[in-house]
Amino acid sequence: MAEVIVRGVSHYYEWIAAEPRSSEKPTLVFMHGWGGSARYWRSTAEALKSEFNCLLYDLRGFGRSQPSPVSDAEAPTTADYVEMYGLETYADDLAALLSELNIESIYLNAHSTGSSIAVLFLNRYPERVKKAILTCNGIFEYEKKSFDQFYKFGGYVVQFRPKWLATIPGIDRLFMARFLTQPIPASERKAFLEDFLMADYGAAIGTMFSAVSEQAATEMPQEFAQLTVPTLLVSGEFDQIIPAAMGEKAAGLSEKVEFVLIPKTGHFPMLEDPKTYLGKIKPFLQAA
Repeated sequence: MAEVIVRGVSHYYEWIAAEPRSSEKPTLVFMHGWGGSARYWRSTAEALKSEFNCLLYDLRGFGRSQPSPVSDAEAPTTADYVEMYGLETYADDLAALLSELNIESIYLNAHSTGSSIAVLFLNRYPERVKKAILTCNGIFEYEKKSFDQFYKFGGYVVQFRPKWLATIPGIDRLFMARFLTQPIPASERKAFLEDFLMADYGAAIGTMFSAVSEQAATEMPQEFAQLTVPTLLVSGEFDQIIPAAMGEKAAGLSEKVEFVLIPKTGHFPMLEDPKTYLGKIKPFLQAA
């Protein structure tokens, strides 16, 4: 287990690479989405390690990158959490992480909310990225009533996360049902549930309210339109979390973004159909 302090928070990271790790190979960084951790990227990284040194890390407040506990006396408000764990915070975290590890330029593969962070990173630090993959991301329109319902339900889900949920037989399958179209290994389902239960409350609330907001609905289309880094946006055909139509709409905002659809998959195409997923991203990564 490796850790590095990034802007005051200890971050977990790991390398997946052919042994010994070659300094001549490019670095491919993987960024996970809301509620998860780097664990679900391992199989994809293993499939790419002959061409890349693959760097996986847990975003602050998720997985094994946990901030110091906050006392009840100084408990922040939801607005405070949104400011502390906004998408821009995570974009700057990645820049600081690369600096701490002495990495100048990278290829980047991000998923879901991680892809929204990645878009901000691409526009703020374009000189540091050769190519980017955004897996299951897109743009949406703001609708107050729907958003308010989402916040209410999401807030309850984040608040009620007893650790004993993980001990209920079959709960991992039920928990992941909405995310998937095709089955994935039980170990992957259980790992994602464990990561969700482990996530820091402030980070979970802050990222949820900043990624799905009126501000994001207004600003993310502008961010996509400004992209200068060659980018591949990959959507699952039956993704219920971020429908493919949202991904195609986002890709259409910039000539730098290519859109591809993975048939018969949901929100985790890299796990549901890894062969097809790799068949789409490898040519993009390898092209001159």
